[in-house]
Formats: sequence, C-alpha cells, structure tokens
Amino acid sequence: MAYDSDVLVIGSGVSGLSFALKVARFATVTVITKKAKADTATNLAQGGVAAVLSVEDSIEAHVQDTLVSGDGLCDETVVRMVAEEGPDRVRELMDFGVRFQKGHDGEEFDLGMEGGHSARRVAHAHDLTGREIERALLEQIAANPKIEVLENHLAIDLLVESRTATRGSAAGEGDRCLGAYVLDRDSGEVAPRQARVTVLCTGGCGKVYLYTTNPDIATGDGVAMAYRAGAKVANLEFIQFHPTCFFNWEAKNFLISEAVRGEGGVLVNEQGRPFMKDYDSRGDLATRDAVARGIDAEMKASGADCVYLDISHRSREFLQERFPNIYQTCDQVGLDISQRPIPVVPAAHYMCGGVVVDSYGQSSLENLLAFGETACTGLHGANRLASNSLLEAVVFAHRGARMLEEKIDKLRKLPAPEVEPWRTGGAASLDESILINHNWDQVRRLMWNYVGIVRSTKRLELMHRRLEWVLAEINEHFFDYLLTPDLVELRNLAVVADLIVRSASLRKESRGLHYSLDYPEHDPACLRDTILHR
Repeated sequence: MAYDSDVLVIGSGVSGLSFALKVARFATVTVITKKAKADTATNLAQGGVAAVLSVEDSIEAHVQDTLVSGDGLCDETVVRMVAEEGPDRVRELMDFGVRFQKGHDGEEFDLGMEGGHSARRVAHAHDLTGREIERALLEQIAANPKIEVLENHLAIDLLVESRTATRGSAAGEGDRCLGAYVLDRDSGEVAPRQARVTVLCTGGCGKVYLYTTNPDIATGDGVAMAYRAGAKVANLEFIQFHPTCFFNWEAKNFLISEAVRGEGGVLVNEQGRPFMKDYDSRGDLATRDAVARGIDAEMKASGADCVYLDISHRSREFLQERFPNIYQTCDQVGLDISQRPIPVVPAAHYMCGGVVVDSYGQSSLENLLAFGETACTGLHGANRLASNSLLEAVVFAHRGARMLEEKIDKLRKLPAPEVEPWRTGGAASLDESILINHNWDQVRRLMWNYVGIVRSTKRLELMHRRLEWVLAEINEHFFDYLLTPDLVELRNLAVVADLIVRSASLRKESRGLHYSLDYPEHDPACLRDTILHR
C-alpha cells in the first residue's frame, strides 16, 4: 500500500490550519474536518491572542502571570518559550491576512485586558478574533494546491503499526502512527487514510458537560483516539469553566468574553451587589478558576439560576465598537447591555490537559503530533490564563512544522505497511434512539452534577460506576453495526468522561480548576502531572 499524503491533519482550527500552511511548503497535506471547515472552537473565540506587543509590557510579566494562573503545575521552560516566541507568531498571523484591531493613537495593536493579566496584552479583532483568524487561514488554505481539505469526514480510530496485518504485535515502545480510519459522513463508508505523520487538532471536550461554550463538535475525539492507540494523556481533571456564558436559551452556548470584565464589567447578584471581592481579593479580574467558583458559590448560596455582568456604565457607542458581536447577539433577544446587566452562568470551556507532547508537539506515539486544545504541552498547568490558547496553538504549530521539515526525508524512506480495512460487523443499521440519545444525555447531565466546578470523592465514585455501564453498552454495539457519526462521538465522549473522572479521583487535593470538598487545600505531594496510559 502507499501513503495517501505525507501529513494527515485531523481538525481545522487555528493550530491545524497554520500547521498545514507551513508544512505544505515541503509536504503533501490532507486536512479532514468532521463538519464544515469553519465549525471549530477557533471560530467562536472572542477574546484574542495574548502576547507581549507593547513596550509597557514584558516577557517576564507574561511568564509570571501564566505561572500564577497555572497554580504550580506549569512547565516554566515551556511557558518562557511560548511567551518569547509569541510576538513573532502574532505578527505572522497578520502576514497571513488576519486583521487585528489597531490602537486609536496609531499603535500597532489595540491591546485588551483580561483576567489574570498584569498588563494589556491581548491582540483582538473586536470580539470576533477567532472568526477573523479562521477566515484568513481558510483563504490561504483554499489557494494552496498542496493541501486537500475533506469536509464532513470523521476520524474513528488511529492506525498504529502494531495493529497492522504486517506486524500484528502488541503495542509498546517503538510503535508508530500511520494515519486514521475515516468515516465519510455523506456516503457512510469507512476507509483507512495513511500518512507518514498524523496530527490531532480536534479541539476540546466541552460537550462532555451539559452546559458549554464549545461548538457541537467538541466531543474530545483526539484525546479518546490517542488514548485508545496507546499514547499518554495527562491532567484531564483540569477542565476550565468559563465564568460568563450568556444565560439565555435563544443564544445557545454563547460566550460573554472575559474582555468585558477587562473593560470594567462587574459581576453582581440579583440584588445588584458586587460579590467577587467576597471570594477573591482580585475581584472581577481574578483568574477563571477563582471567578467560576465565586459565581458557583454565589448561585448556590442564593438559589439563583444565574448572576449578572454589568457593563452598563459604559456608553452604547463604546460597547457597539468594542463588542459588536456581543452587543448584537444580546440585542437580538431584547437585552440592551448599555442599559441592563447580562445574565451569566459558568459553562465548560477549555480542556487544560490532553495528549502529552514535547516542545514540538510530538506525542509518546511516534509520528503522532497534537496541537492546540487537544495537547497537554505544560503551558497551562492547572488553569489556563485567558487568551493563551490561540497563542499556544500558533507557537506549537510553528515548532512542529520546523521539526517535521528536518525529518521528512527520513520518513519518506519508510515503506507503508499493509493496513486492514475497517471491520463492518453485521453491516446492519442500529436503532440509535435509545443507545445514543439516552446515554448522551445521561453522561452530560451526570458529569455536570458530579464532576463540575466542585467535586467530592463520593460523586466521582458514583460517576465512575455509571460510566462503566455506559462504556460497556457502547462497546457491545460499536463493531456490530454500521457506524454513524453520533455513535462515534458518543464513544469518544464516554471515553473522555471516564478519563476525566479517573484523573480527578487520583488528585487528592484542590488545585487550579480541580476543587474537591474532601481535599480543599494544596498538597505538595500532589505537585505533579496526572498521567494515564492505556
């Protein structure tokens, strides 16, 4: 058999697209995305890209802010590397055509302030930064003949050499990734797509929870596939809940950017009283973990369904210019944010753990790379600093492309092993209504109630037992019927939920985004990554 391309990129967010553009100079690239190209978390990112872009800021300040936010678990070497390389990568995005907002007095950037930062350092395109980055990169991709983009193609499992017809041995040291089995959503056919290097850029796992700011595609596919293939994953107990998701059923999963608080927005309760100082001395600009817990505590104390973010002291003209998307979305459901506060609740937002990678994005499985939210790089530690996610994505994509350029000739000398076709079982269609809908809803509701912002040992044990039944039922049916995208996603969702529960159960302390009622303090003995390996 022959390789279909040099590089298979799974996912079409900022990390996958920027990596594809860079490696297309010396390699053939296939990008698969399970829905449309722009259906990504990047496209929903409002805040911006954090980097030192002003003489009033410093690399050291960015490093220290990141370390404080990460609550002891960041890899300081990685943090410094990302902070130092970040400014060049932001300017490179401009070369790709990204139109960041310029400063009012001729400055190169209009830099925003967000929670946890000690200076204005967030480059943005109003409150549509992710959409603007996605637009620019997709235009570059469309013009590049060496990049093939397959929409509506869903990766099912990774191809690994130990499970091929030519080797057929147990996975272990020296095993390598050869591509992935891919489901064409339109035809329903599953086919292996072989590549010399496979790159996971599948985003996060917000759909594991009932309430999330993530797009519907965020079912943790990359982490689940990597774990099943034998790669190491880490720190999945650290799920970041964004403090301010718009509490309105007409605006599904709509995020109210942290930048609103950076521009003076204040969190208030039903009586209009500011409350964040009750929970953290930094008030409304505390890190996300602290603000989310503060809101959660305030809601539980009062029994209220939400709290409110008040930015009404700023003029309508300022809000329309600085936050056009937020202003318009709220206005469409009858809320003028220049006159009334915005109802908000915390919602699952970002996966700080993921597939363990080195400083070039290489996982523990040879020729399998991971970037963006799918990866655990050491940058975020126990809690991500606001707007460091897009920064991490472009820095690691750049480094990974440089690494691949140095080894591509060696990889081209390796033959493509014989790969078995996907086993279709009885080739019968499964009546999904009960298996899919019931288990999908059950997992998400139980994860929200038992493994949310505040956890306990008993809740984690209950969740683990529930997931054993769900996983057994899914595995019983998975290989016996024709696959559908919903069944593939349910399988991944349940695997990632189980990894989160197991990781949380292993951390006998409270740190960053993991807060346990049974272990409310830091424990120096737990100052390490939580690594799981199949």
